[in-house]
Amino acid sequence: MDVITTHINADFDCLGSMIAARKLYPDAEMVFSGAQERSLREFFLRSAVYVYGFKRIRDIALEDITRLILVDVRQSARIGPFGEVALRKGVEVHIYDHHPAGPADLHGSVERIESVGSTVTVFCHLFMERGIHPDPDEATMMMLGLYEDTGNLLFNSTTIRDYQAAAFLHSHGANLSTVSDFLTQEMTSDQVALLHELIKSRKVFNVRGVEISLAHASTDHFVGDLAVLAHKLKDMENLDALLVAVRMGDRIFMVGRSRSPEVPMGEILQEFGGGGHPFAAAATIKEETLIQVLDRIPALLLNHVRPHWEARHLMSSPVKTVSRNESISEVRKILTRYNINALPVMDGEKVIGIITRQIAEKAAHHGLSDVPVEEYMSGEFAEVSPETPMDVLQDMIVERHQRFVPVLEDGRLVGAITRTDLLRHLISGGERNRSEGQTPGSGEGVLRKKQVIRLMKDQLPQRILNILKEMGTVGEAMGIHVFAVGGFVRDLLLRQPNFDVDIVVEGDGIAFASEFARCNDCRIRAHRKFGTAVVVFPDEFKMDIASTRMEYYMEPGALPTVEHASIKLDLYRRDFTINTLAVSLKEGEFGELLDFFGAQRDLKEKAIRVLHNLSFVEDSTRVFRAIRFEQRLGFQMGPHTEQLLKSAVRMGFIEKVGGPRVFNELTIILKEPDPLPAVLRMAELDVLKYIHPALSATAQLEQFFDAAGRAVHWYELLYIGEPCRKWQVYFLCLTAGLDRDAMKGICGRLGIPPRICNVFTEERVQAHQSLRELERRSEKRPFRPSRLYRLLHGFSTEILLYLMARAGREEARRRISYYFTHLRHVTTQISGHDLKNMGIPPGPVYSEILEDLLNARLNGRVSTREDELERVCRRYRKHMGKTAE
Repeated sequence: MDVITTHINADFDCLGSMIAARKLYPDAEMVFSGAQERSLREFFLRSAVYVYGFKRIRDIALEDITRLILVDVRQSARIGPFGEVALRKGVEVHIYDHHPAGPADLHGSVERIESVGSTVTVFCHLFMERGIHPDPDEATMMMLGLYEDTGNLLFNSTTIRDYQAAAFLHSHGANLSTVSDFLTQEMTSDQVALLHELIKSRKVFNVRGVEISLAHASTDHFVGDLAVLAHKLKDMENLDALLVAVRMGDRIFMVGRSRSPEVPMGEILQEFGGGGHPFAAAATIKEETLIQVLDRIPALLLNHVRPHWEARHLMSSPVKTVSRNESISEVRKILTRYNINALPVMDGEKVIGIITRQIAEKAAHHGLSDVPVEEYMSGEFAEVSPETPMDVLQDMIVERHQRFVPVLEDGRLVGAITRTDLLRHLISGGERNRSEGQTPGSGEGVLRKKQVIRLMKDQLPQRILNILKEMGTVGEAMGIHVFAVGGFVRDLLLRQPNFDVDIVVEGDGIAFASEFARCNDCRIRAHRKFGTAVVVFPDEFKMDIASTRMEYYMEPGALPTVEHASIKLDLYRRDFTINTLAVSLKEGEFGELLDFFGAQRDLKEKAIRVLHNLSFVEDSTRVFRAIRFEQRLGFQMGPHTEQLLKSAVRMGFIEKVGGPRVFNELTIILKEPDPLPAVLRMAELDVLKYIHPALSATAQLEQFFDAAGRAVHWYELLYIGEPCRKWQVYFLCLTAGLDRDAMKGICGRLGIPPRICNVFTEERVQAHQSLRELERRSEKRPFRPSRLYRLLHGFSTEILLYLMARAGREEARRRISYYFTHLRHVTTQISGHDLKNMGIPPGPVYSEILEDLLNARLNGRVSTREDELERVCRRYRKHMGKTAE
């Protein structure tokens, strides 16, 4: 007897394949080896498939089977009672399948196995070869299997042969409406509840840079179509790889789905006694608990997930080069300037050799600094293409000791890989972005693209998100890569609001800004010297655009010299690792996070670290920024970074920085919501002395800052509508103990603008005099409002708030507060024009009259315009009708 069967938990591909096999074996009995998925059971209830004569196992005498035809399965453990039959001597086994071979596979005397999207596809091509024609009902059932297993021909596992099979079935009358009806079904309440549990439990494993989601749930009764729920979860969350494990009663059911060739689901689920192909697999487990199954999964993923690394994933680009005629002396300068250890030597566009720092230094030591580099370069070297596999590259660098490997494409230098690049990759376990030309993350906790996109959606206004996507679109059209970088990305990961977006492009930043502005009705302000531009939107919202660049310093404290460079070198020039993150805005890569220097690790550890040991020497303003970020973010400098900072301070490198740059950094610190911790840290690290040697952290300083904070907060709550430059208030508190000459010295050394300098010197001196008089008066000798007005009128808001902070007596603070709220904006309602109309000739008397009226209004003696006119008539009648001399 011939029997056609398939795996337990049969799906539509099983049904379609069994129907197809019947065309090849017309006398065979069709028997399911076990249960069917719910959708297939419903198909049996709602269709006329029963006419095809499917039999139950109990209706078959297993001992009479002489030939077993297996479809969509090759493992004895997955065909129920037929497993023993398949292994019995004398039974002929024929196999038709689209799953790859595995360790538990059966083997048949006839096998038709193809790596295609469904087993139905295998039969379709057999039919085409042999001229077999299914009728419309058969074609429909086969199409159901083809569409289900290929996700309507959309899964990554779909091949050209699957499309050809679909065309063949359609030409034979397959009813696509029936296919749609049975493959698109409403979920039951149990399925909805189970899907909800899977969504809640989902977590992500990152294995060598590849994300695999794991979801699990538990229920006391059987819920059908777990594969359907897995598909829904995968599509809802846009997952590349998903494992689902659900306890139903005393069994564990597992389903695996993968869009990524690096995650072979068939192999993974074979470890649990299941099987399938790389993109879809399933397993049923009886002997283990759900907890045991979940505990096994991480180790299995490490064993089976195999990213296909190539040179393009590790290489840096563009590459610094030297001409063959360049001198050894110039080569040494370039190696030092760019902090690199090897350079390719070029003859035009051709790489002809490699020169290392070691060779260049030895040549110089022997007096050969002026000799052309081609004389001492290494002309024997291996090169690779972007597609060179990782194992070949590793052998080249480790076994052949080639520290620098050029990457060539069609003879053109497109990148380079160093021994450091390889070591970083190996140490990190390959935790890197897989996008072409991109680079490693920082190991455990690395955020992947979907997580970054989710953060962006959660934290950014829709308008900014749309702008970023549009920038990626414009960059794609121009053929350049666009990134959001720096503090914006840092705060995005820290979930702190920051809409100050910095954009860099690997190309011409000004050209990109111009094209973006043209497409989006914006204008730009370009700075061609630095290759930067500001895009200004119609509502004056702004975004900074820059070309990726690198900087080097001709001497400590000098402004940097700027050159175009790759995104990696652009990020390397930044101050601290936490500011070296970038997010790709390129279409198809939108949300890819670039982390070359362990920024995510330092964010997690709340550490401020420099990128190299000369960071504070090259730019000592980073001393102030390190302190600011420490206090703003609640982080702490790494021990080595703090030691480097102290060394730079001790050696006086801050003195070599231009005063305006120091003043700018100090201003930014004083603009922080609470600048006192940063000021105290500056004192602790001996940095305050660079503002003035007499400055130190005292109890009085802390008291002044605390009072200034309260005064500023009080003023902001008044909602007067006049801005307050609170940093000036804090600067005045910081320097409260210095005299006028010391303040003039600070203003001159720091290059403080004259208008602000006047506030810090002359106005401050006058304010101190007014404060002394305010504090001399006791509560029993109250000020007339007019006298209070004269004492405080003309001072800036910042000076007045400084006086409130500095005042030693509460009564003095109340008087300043009263001036702010009741007196500061009092004016007379009549003017010189009114006096002229009253017959008073112009002259010095106008000032006398208007001052008298203001005093009267301040002191409550007049309140209306009529009161003022009456007072003038009464007190200055003698001046009326006079002729002006």
